[in-house]
Amino acid sequence: MKIAVKKMVPEARVPVYHHEGDAGMDLFSCVQMVIKPGETAAVPTGLQMAIPFGYVGLIWDKSGIALKGIHRLAGVVDAGYRGEVRVVLTNLSQEPFEIKPGMKIAQMLVQPVESPEIVEVEELEKTSRGEGGFGSTGLF
Repeated sequence: MKIAVKKMVPEARVPVYHHEGDAGMDLFSCVQMVIKPGETAAVPTGLQMAIPFGYVGLIWDKSGIALKGIHRLAGVVDAGYRGEVRVVLTNLSQEPFEIKPGMKIAQMLVQPVESPEIVEVEELEKTSRGEGGFGSTGLF
């Protein structure tokens, strides 16, 4: 599989896999900005990508900045999307977080997508879990 990537600005960096076998390719910022505590921002990568049909690009945290309280929120790049890939980051820490051009801000996993047929029904099949939701299995 190949993924076509177009730089929208010269400062943009093409995603890379740093180690053989890595699941995620690193995405980089192409701008300098500060995300204040409690603030959320869409950080530009300066890239457009052509994810092949039948696949999706899922954007995930980079563990190094996640430990500092910086997490990604949205994160689906559909195969038909051709706009700029931006990474929505939120600052859950108590300190401003500075982003610099060329800095790793997230990682993208490219995965196959199933498109099941949606069927409306009157009743769902019963399971042993039933409607048990949050906390239904306990803590230990």
